[in-house]
Amino acid sequence: MPELADRLRRLPPYLFAEIDRKKREVRARGVDVIDLGIGDPDLPTPPHIIQALQKAAEDPENHRYPSYEGMLAYRQAVADWYAKRFNVRLDPEQEVLTLIGSKEGTAHMPLAFVNPGDVVLIPDPGYPVYAAGAWFAGGEAHRMPLRRENGFLPDLGAVPADVARRAKLMYLNYPNNPTAAVATRQFFGEVMAFAQRHGILVCHDAMYSELKFDGYEPPSFLEIEGAREVGVEFHSLSKTYSMTGWRLGFCVGNRAAVAGLGSVKTNVDSGVFQAVQYAGIAALTGPQEVCEHYRKTYQDRRDVVVRGLQAIGWEVDIPKGTFFVWAPVPGRLDSRSFATRLLEEAGVVVTPGVGFGPSGEGFYRIALTVERARLAEAMERLKGLRL
Repeated sequence: MPELADRLRRLPPYLFAEIDRKKREVRARGVDVIDLGIGDPDLPTPPHIIQALQKAAEDPENHRYPSYEGMLAYRQAVADWYAKRFNVRLDPEQEVLTLIGSKEGTAHMPLAFVNPGDVVLIPDPGYPVYAAGAWFAGGEAHRMPLRRENGFLPDLGAVPADVARRAKLMYLNYPNNPTAAVATRQFFGEVMAFAQRHGILVCHDAMYSELKFDGYEPPSFLEIEGAREVGVEFHSLSKTYSMTGWRLGFCVGNRAAVAGLGSVKTNVDSGVFQAVQYAGIAALTGPQEVCEHYRKTYQDRRDVVVRGLQAIGWEVDIPKGTFFVWAPVPGRLDSRSFATRLLEEAGVVVTPGVGFGPSGEGFYRIALTVERARLAEAMERLKGLRL
């Protein structure tokens, strides 16, 4: 058996595998574990979307290989949704690409534009796939720290000049996982100008744009004048429509970037099952009331957690988006030790912030993907801890 390739050796230890191991140990002792670590919606996919899949799956025309770039009807639905939601006009043929979930697009984009020695700018803390994609393409991942005092926005002025010169891609993600931070149009304007100066492709991961609270409306990066010249936006139907297992998303924006990613896809996959794309059309063009119900459900759960942490005396910011709560670790524990204490002493799983990058140390993440009553019970359990 040959040794693993160097690109795999560069990947850090998978923290979440260790968390899973500890969960199994605690459950084996008979403990009722409340898992607040998984960002996977527990709310069901809306019935009209399921019905669209069922109908399309019965049609033999959909049993053959799909097109690499996705059905034009689906891409048109994406373009129409963007026009209605963000007032951004897209050419469905050249500025929209169908993805097998947004994760595969964010992971593969460096393969289209990054050579060995090139730099990819990634948020820290951030979704681990951003760094992995850079490493798989032979590039270097330069971490941009996200600090609480700066609203968890990267300080573009702190990027060293030599790093900026070698940078080919920049990943951003707002509303943000794991910090739940949000970005302004002003910040996106600064990003656009920075990217223009340095010839960088901006890859904005906007998959949480529809999980928005208290009247906040997350902007699209592509709303900024000139942004389409330097950037693309990734989106997924996973969180908006509770379709994580369906694996359907899209990349939109700069034509050359979309074409480059499309070239990678033609060589590594065979596209999305057309019946799933018909379900996606039903999601994007059908009734949206269920999405509002989902938003209200997550907002109510957010309020349960925020009030619960405040009642304990633990510091917490109130998120305006996503279904995560990101908070400082109380006391003097590091994030791993804190998460271990919560699991072993209270049977509550949270994700240590360091699992998302070095700058996540000192924080932990709670996922609002369990029912309200369980969240309330978790908060009650935490009251009994003495840290």
